[in-house]
Amino acid sequence: MRFEKKSQEVRVMMAVNKVNSVTADFEVFGKVQGVFFRKFTQKKALELGLKGWVMNTAQGTVIGQLQGPSTAVDDMKLWLQKVGSPKSKIEKAAFRNEGNIKCCAFRTFEIRK
Repeated sequence: MRFEKKSQEVRVMMAVNKVNSVTADFEVFGKVQGVFFRKFTQKKALELGLKGWVMNTAQGTVIGQLQGPSTAVDDMKLWLQKVGSPKSKIEKAAFRNEGNIKCCAFRTFEIRK
């Protein structure tokens, strides 16, 4: 009986620790360059425990990739759409290549040049 209880506790712990990891590419439009958008994006992503990258484009947008727990990616997507850096003016954020992943391809969240 004691063994069965331990076995059940282990199964519950394994289920709780199994996190649904996802990935999403993003592009943010508006006044998002020259306003520390990448720096604030990196800070928020690290606070949420996300991995990936962010960079400016020649077209004046900011692009990147998010990887991590689905709830954290959802929170970051909302932040990219509505919050951004203090001096940014977001017109819209687009997301593509969204899906489930087994593990993250990145060690941290970096700013690319």
